[in-house]
Amino acid sequence: MVTQAEAPASEILERGRPATLKELSDRADWIRLETIKLIEQAGFGHYSSTFSCAEVLSALYYHTLRLRPSEPRWPDRDRFLLGKGHAGVGLWSIFADLGIFPKDWLDTYGHLGSPITDHPNMTTAPVDFGSGSLGHNLSVSVGIAIAGRIQGRDYRTFVVTGDGELQEGQVWEAAMAGSHYHLGNLICIVDANGFSGGGATSKAMNIEPLADRFSAFGWRVHEINGNDIGEVVETFDNLPDPSDQQPTCIIARTKKGAGLRMMEAEPQTWHMGLMTPEQRDAAKAEIESRMQ
Repeated sequence: MVTQAEAPASEILERGRPATLKELSDRADWIRLETIKLIEQAGFGHYSSTFSCAEVLSALYYHTLRLRPSEPRWPDRDRFLLGKGHAGVGLWSIFADLGIFPKDWLDTYGHLGSPITDHPNMTTAPVDFGSGSLGHNLSVSVGIAIAGRIQGRDYRTFVVTGDGELQEGQVWEAAMAGSHYHLGNLICIVDANGFSGGGATSKAMNIEPLADRFSAFGWRVHEINGNDIGEVVETFDNLPDPSDQQPTCIIARTKKGAGLRMMEAEPQTWHMGLMTPEQRDAAKAEIESRMQ
């Protein structure tokens, strides 16, 4: 598994680069530990929404995405958009680790004027699109995927959405467009953790059956355990060629707060918050015990 310390500054990180499942699982837990550290530094933040997609972020950035860290805007990079922008804290330590931005940026997180914010901001950080009000990023991803076709580039465009985000009508207009324009270079990953900001997703507006709905809109659909790193990697490794004519939706069934017992037991309690020092120490010990 390549990290900044091992990769020359100009190196292209190719798709499918070597990484064992144990390495990727540990990297997901490292993302959780880094999230705990950054939220403590900021004084408040989104733990459980970030924890639910940690395996997805690990597999994407340390195995699947084609990147050139020294050139974040490299035209042939694979694109990644975080629709559920409140999980942005999970990206920043990855970016610093890979050399996408300087490690000392992490010291500014949670402080006024920092380029890295709670929700990704494309005007200050090297992300492919910003996140604020939820529901926009699949539409933007459709446009980016179309641009790749027009330019004759073979990059893939990945977007991670929350399941509560799918209650926005704009998402389904984008889903319709994705199949209409035959965008096989577009992959939507739904972090289906069953909760949104106000509680259980299904209580606000039922979105199930998700697989049938995306299939009805013309998408190829995979439904997986999104916290099982083996299933995540296998699904990413078997994506169709970007020249394919059908977009892919990966419904990642996850647990909000995955990887920490106290959060899995009370996922909504930890949508936003701050651990006490005692909770922090217990959480770190639980996570680190798996990384031996």
